[in-house]
Amino acid sequence: MILGLLAPLAIYAYILVLHLVLPARNVVGYVEDEATGEKLTYRLNGLLVLAVTVATGFALVRIGAVDGTFLWDHRWWSLTGACLLGLIFTFWIVLTAPSTGKPLAVDLFLGRHKNPQFFGKRVDAKMYLYLIGAVLLELNILSFAAHHRRINGGSVAPTVIVYVLLFSFWLCEYLFFEEVHLYTYDLFAERVGFKLGWGCFTFYPFFYSVGLWSMARRPNPNAPVAQLVLAIAVFFAGWALSRGANLQKYTFKKNPGKVYLGKIAPEVITDGRYTLLCNGFWGVSRHINYFGEVLMATGLALALGRVSDPWPWLYPLYYVALLFPRERDDDKRCAAKYGPLWDEYKRRVPKRIIPFVY
Repeated sequence: MILGLLAPLAIYAYILVLHLVLPARNVVGYVEDEATGEKLTYRLNGLLVLAVTVATGFALVRIGAVDGTFLWDHRWWSLTGACLLGLIFTFWIVLTAPSTGKPLAVDLFLGRHKNPQFFGKRVDAKMYLYLIGAVLLELNILSFAAHHRRINGGSVAPTVIVYVLLFSFWLCEYLFFEEVHLYTYDLFAERVGFKLGWGCFTFYPFFYSVGLWSMARRPNPNAPVAQLVLAIAVFFAGWALSRGANLQKYTFKKNPGKVYLGKIAPEVITDGRYTLLCNGFWGVSRHINYFGEVLMATGLALALGRVSDPWPWLYPLYYVALLFPRERDDDKRCAAKYGPLWDEYKRRVPKRIIPFVY
C-alpha cells in the first residue's frame, strides 16, 4: 500500500531531477512574461527524460528490484497518491498567487498563474506538468501490458502490442516536438490550477490509459487483422492532421514566408496589425488539429479489439468533451482579439473542427 501510494511522488521527483540535470535545448517560446513582456525561455529535454526513465525502469526490473507489473499491482494506490499530489499542487500554486478577482472556486479550478517558472527559470510549470503526465502514462501502459502478458502465459495479444506501440509512438513524438507545443492554446491561453495541475498529475497518466486498464486483465481478444489495420490507419490519419496542422502553424509563426512541406505557400489575411493563416490545414477547418486528436484516440480504442466494450471508448469521448467546448472558448477569445479579421477568417473557413461537417 505505502509503496504504491508513494510511487507517483518518487517518479515525479525523479523526472524533475532528470529534467534539471540532463542536457537540454534552450528555446525562446511564443508566450510573453506577464511582468517584463519578454518572451519566455524554456529548457526542453522531454524525450531524453522519457528514455532515461523508461530505461531505469527496465534496469530495476532486470536486477529484480521491482516487478514489471508493479504499477498494475498497485494501480489504485498509485492513483490515490497521484490524486493527493495533484490536489496539494493545486492549492499551493493557486493560493500563493494573487487573486484574479474571480471566486476562489473558479481560481482553484482554472488557476491564477499563467506561466510560472521555477529553479531560476530552469523549470517551466506547464512543460513539467505535461512531462510527468506523459512519462507516468508510458510507465503505466508498459506495466499494464506486462500484467496482460503474465495472465496469458507469457504471450501478448496483437491488439495489446499494436495499442502499446501506437501510444508509445504518440508520446515519443509529442516529446520530440516539444518546441511546437510552445505555440499551442494551452501555453498562451490557460492558467495553472486544478484543471491543468491535477489533470497532469492524475488524470493524464491514469485516465488516458483507461482502455488498457480495462483490457489488461482479460484473455487475448481475437480481433480480425482488418480491424487492426483500420485502427492503425485511423490513428495515423489523425496524427497527420494534428501534427501537420500544429507544425504548419509553428512554421508560420517562426518564419511567416516559408513554404510549408515544400508545397504549401502561406496564404494570409491581415488588418495591418494581426495576420491569420488561412490555407493548408488551417483552410480545411478552424481546428483541424482537434479532429486529428479525436481520430488518434479512436484508433487506439479500435486497436484493443473489443469494439462493444464501453471502457476503451471513454478516451475518444473525453477528447470530444474537452476539445469541442475548447473550440468555442477559443472562438470567443479570437473574436475579442482579432475583431472583424476573425469574422473574415470564419467566412473563408466556415467549419469549426470536422471538414465539410462541423
